[in-house]
Amino acid sequence: MSSWEPQSKKRRLDTDSGIGNGILNTKERFKPTSARDWTISIAVPTSIIASCVTREQRTTAAGSIARALAIFSVDEVVIFDDSPIEQRPRNFDPDAYTGDIEPAHFLEHLLNYLETPPFMRKVLFPIHPNLKSQGLLHGLDMPHHPHKDEWLPYREGLTLEAPPRSGKGTAVDIGMPETVTISEDIPPKTRVTLKMPDDAQGKPEPVNPAEPRTEGGYFWGYSVRKAKSLSDVFTSSAYEDGYDLSIGTSERGVPLSKAFPNHNQTATFNHMLIVFGGPRGLEFAAMNDPDLGQMGIQGARTKELFDHWVNVLPNQGTRGIRTDESLLIALTALRRLWDNS
Repeated sequence: MSSWEPQSKKRRLDTDSGIGNGILNTKERFKPTSARDWTISIAVPTSIIASCVTREQRTTAAGSIARALAIFSVDEVVIFDDSPIEQRPRNFDPDAYTGDIEPAHFLEHLLNYLETPPFMRKVLFPIHPNLKSQGLLHGLDMPHHPHKDEWLPYREGLTLEAPPRSGKGTAVDIGMPETVTISEDIPPKTRVTLKMPDDAQGKPEPVNPAEPRTEGGYFWGYSVRKAKSLSDVFTSSAYEDGYDLSIGTSERGVPLSKAFPNHNQTATFNHMLIVFGGPRGLEFAAMNDPDLGQMGIQGARTKELFDHWVNVLPNQGTRGIRTDESLLIALTALRRLWDNS
């Protein structure tokens, strides 16, 4: 799936007829918060679906993760491989793959599928074995998943092969009865982010996909990144200066109340990262990371990777908590670090 980002100099767009009636007269359900540059990221291991016996169980586990990302407005999810080196697939080709599920690709595929606005999925996601049980997935209904009866100042669009009515530029499907026309020539099947006009005489314009968050104050979906190991989560960060606040979750960590004793104060950060372990914990991921092995970070020293090593649910009433359950528990407890409303 491809996406398009505008050059530094923005260009105006021409729209097809119907913008005023189709969009501007609808209601706005999502209210923006303060515009923000800071982000929340989580990292989950491939082993979270290793214990799933069937494709249906793996699919619903991926769906639960996606729901947590949407509910708590998480901006990025990183999928890291914590399996033993000798068990990892070599020369994996996702386009030619039709056999057993490869965990990292499976999770990446489904999480991207769910993040994409529903009206685009048929075009951007061809039939694939990973999507065989997609009917079990619950919708995320995030702000950038459009409803025909609501208005938002931004829209996601998909460029079309058919020429626009004006004959120039590119036609874009924005999930409404009428398409819009942009002056740029962009290849078909490309996802774009558009800022919509304030009145029927105005013209929409293409913007950076992050603008709805950084300037509009809207949660605008999440990005998905794969990491080859636990250490790669940090070293291959999408942010230039990496993550400046990292939290590792473990039943061997300190209670959240001790790690962050001030309940009424948010944390100071630009990019927060919360890392979850699989059934055998983050220590298992460190054990299967050659780079961490060379550094001597194994076992109890795994906590040295993080600014905070926390137990989000002390005195749990079960021997183990699944990672998808841990996501909801941890994000509920940690949310006060960035939102104490």
